[in-house]
Amino acid sequence: MDMFEQAHQEASAPLAWRMRPRRLDDYIGQPALVGPGKPLRRMVEAGQVRSMILWGPPGVGKTTLAEILAAASDARLEHLSAVMAGVKDIREVVAGAKAAQAHNRTTVLFLDEIHRLNKSQQDALLPHVESGLLTLIGATTENPSFEVNSALLSRARVHVLKALDEAALVTVMQRALSDSEHGLGQRRIAVSDETLAILARAAAGDARRALGLLETACDFTVTEGAQERLPQEGLTDVIGHTASAFDKQGDYYYDLLSAIHKSVRSSRPDAALLYMARFIQGGGDPLDVVRRLSAIASEDVGNADPRALPLVIAAWDAYLRLGDYEGQRAIAHAIIHLAVAPKSNAIDRAWKSAQQFAASQPRLEVPTYLRNAPTKLMESLGHGDGYRYAHSEPHGYPAGHAHDCWPDEVPAQQFYAPTGHGHEERFARIMAWRAELDAAADEPDQR
Repeated sequence: MDMFEQAHQEASAPLAWRMRPRRLDDYIGQPALVGPGKPLRRMVEAGQVRSMILWGPPGVGKTTLAEILAAASDARLEHLSAVMAGVKDIREVVAGAKAAQAHNRTTVLFLDEIHRLNKSQQDALLPHVESGLLTLIGATTENPSFEVNSALLSRARVHVLKALDEAALVTVMQRALSDSEHGLGQRRIAVSDETLAILARAAAGDARRALGLLETACDFTVTEGAQERLPQEGLTDVIGHTASAFDKQGDYYYDLLSAIHKSVRSSRPDAALLYMARFIQGGGDPLDVVRRLSAIASEDVGNADPRALPLVIAAWDAYLRLGDYEGQRAIAHAIIHLAVAPKSNAIDRAWKSAQQFAASQPRLEVPTYLRNAPTKLMESLGHGDGYRYAHSEPHGYPAGHAHDCWPDEVPAQQFYAPTGHGHEERFARIMAWRAELDAAADEPDQR
């Protein structure tokens, strides 16, 4: 390819590709990794790169960092995608690395979407990373501790990259507007700070998306004398529905559900609504939210507000009956109720304690008086004898420990201990009153 063809190809490439930094000093964001004295900065300064996995959301510069690190160490850089590449492709990279090694040159393998690497690919790659033939730089948007083979993971340090904040994205776009060689500088486009801020917010932390939005927006500039101007009022058509869709099996999906849950548990209705809105705007299923709320109703509210669970189920039913638009409001109704309601995890603690205790009593037997007696034989064996029908008892309660319904020869336990929060405070009073009735009923037995 001659210089003219190369220049033409670059000019027709997307702005995000043309503006990719070539040096670490031009890299924007990730100060914890590339700032003075930080790990990747020290690698570049030493001219030596180690195997690593770069974990972060799209558009934060994972590929760019790999290219900068490889160039700084004068290494050959091979690109593979775990989605597209097979074992054959890895073997070809290995063969090329061996040939380069014979000429005293190292090879860096940049493996995109490393979380999608299957077992055979990992088996083919692992010995060459172990031997040092290949320096691996993996990139992933998913938690590598869940997706990457532990043997491979142990040989690569994980570096976490963060979504770019609004100020960083504005800087990225300002640089593109002023760069005459690779960017839009020759057009001398005037763009207000507020317009750039709107584009940055729409990009949601993704530099590639920010530059894509800027490039599209600049197709709608107006000419004013010798200068072009990007009008803010035209951004709506450019941005459209700007919510970034996310992988419904990915970390962000579950992080948002977790944020909804923890905001409700912390009695923060506004935060819970925010995360619900972001979840739905990103393509999440509102029914996944209401399923989580069903768990919250028992786990975190419980008997402190016994209305919580029926209300969530009603919201679920309303969503199915009303459809998505009106149904979302019903789910928001449930979120607000759960967040504002008094909290108790007494049910959750009681259930876990009961499960653990039952597991420790493998020979647990049901007392004879509680057993069913559907046949004459069972009646002759005493099943049901001594059972006291609660509705025939004073106060509707069969008082006394002789009828505590607890298994014989099993130490008594109390699993459910109500808190003093909300309606559960009334439960505590009822249980204390019944304990007094038990004590009174047991007195004749003690004399």
